Amino acid sequence: QVQLVESGGGLVQAGGSLRLSCAASGRTLSSYTMGWFRQAPGKERELILGVSRSGGRTYDADSVKGRFTMSRDNAKNMVYLQMNSLKPEDTAVYTCAARLGLHPATDEYDYWGQGTQVTVSS
Repeated sequence: QVQLVESGGGLVQAGGSLRLSCAASGRTLSSYTMGWFRQAPGKERELILGVSRSGGRTYDADSVKGRFTMSRDNAKNMVYLQMNSLKPEDTAVYTCAARLGLHPATDEYDYWGQGTQVTVSS
């Protein structure tokens, strides 16, 4: 199985940018479809971005489209979440996840990181 650890969260002002990293160990990330989720206080966890093993299938939620991008570096066993034009409503715990299935647009992921807090101040 794969272990995932996120980093890069913190406090940022509205309009700013932040890049989150997700480091994998145990197995190579090239075997997995990867996703980034977030959960804001009082809200359900939502998938915001996902990419299949080959990169041929992707998902991006309307709430982050045009502002957030996801990339993966299989050679380094890393996945990144670049967040631009941040808004206070982006405040949430962000978690990366991996699944053995092909399609990223699902909440049925097999492995989860512990999450990192992102707080956007107005």
